[in-house]
Amino acid sequence: MLRLTRVCPSMDGRAALRSSFIKLTPEPPHAMESSHATPFPALPTGAEENMCEMDVFDAAVDGATLLISLCGLVSNGAVFWLLSCRMRRNPITIYVLNLAMADFTFLLFMLTYTLLNLLKDLSCATLPISVKHLVSLLLLSLFAHNMGMYLLAAVSIERCVSAFYSGRIHCCRPQHLSAMVCALLWILSITVIAVVTSLCLSHQQEQCRLALIAMYILNFLLFAPSMVISNVILLIKVLCSSRQRQHKRLYIVIFLTVLFFLLFGVPLSIWNFMQHFSSGPLGHHQVVFLLACINSSINPFIYVLVGSGRRQCSLASLQVAFQRVFEELGDDGVGSDNSMMQTLSSAP
Repeated sequence: MLRLTRVCPSMDGRAALRSSFIKLTPEPPHAMESSHATPFPALPTGAEENMCEMDVFDAAVDGATLLISLCGLVSNGAVFWLLSCRMRRNPITIYVLNLAMADFTFLLFMLTYTLLNLLKDLSCATLPISVKHLVSLLLLSLFAHNMGMYLLAAVSIERCVSAFYSGRIHCCRPQHLSAMVCALLWILSITVIAVVTSLCLSHQQEQCRLALIAMYILNFLLFAPSMVISNVILLIKVLCSSRQRQHKRLYIVIFLTVLFFLLFGVPLSIWNFMQHFSSGPLGHHQVVFLLACINSSINPFIYVLVGSGRRQCSLASLQVAFQRVFEELGDDGVGSDNSMMQTLSSAP
């Protein structure tokens, strides 16, 4: 492993900070007092100097995470603006709008943590930031990460049910069902992370561990399986039924979004869960954060690529791409072409 070595003040504080953050739950108060009594340790004498090592690989991964997070913030912000201000609402766009908000929130917290972590490594000094602050950033990013999973599970289940009972769903579905489901999922996610945060930051180690295990059981045994099973059923239904192929763009978007979440998003949850049963850090945690940031940044590009194909990229074409994907089901296909023509005619 390539490392850059510099002579710096004692690194005991930094090591304790990194160790506490890796384990998610902060150290007990008496342990923190010994290693974090002051934000800046006193300068040692020459005999107390240690060698400050900066891992080049970790620094490169942090830099890539920063760039991807910035791109994801811009792209998810554009999705939020298009869906909230430039397109008419339907049940699907409400889910996608909330998913963009969850991804934006996750990237914002991860950008802040990664920037602090990179500055800490590059400055070779203890930053005036407590373990609680870093743990809070991780827990808040975990809240947004969980919300993304909940929304993907909800939209997958709804589209799976609609594929089998499209007539009944169209007639009996409450008008604001999607908004109500999203509101309930936000409340659930906030409640879960509030309980975990209050226990973990109050040094209740055993209760914190139990709360985290309960959260991951909820994620892995309820939401993740329902998301995967619904998509598999939906995929089989689409392949076997010619009637469902009229909405193929939307189904492709849902399938790809879930697939990328399983490949890039789930490793973060697995890593967080497994670290509580390991005796030490599980390798380079920055790689897991990078994959999660890729997952939260890639969705807008999926929407555009599936909706526009190889057409020229402009504001009007982006609106048309989003309408091709998300307004296919506006009123069971009625009015989609008219809305696209209105967008094209109003484009400069």
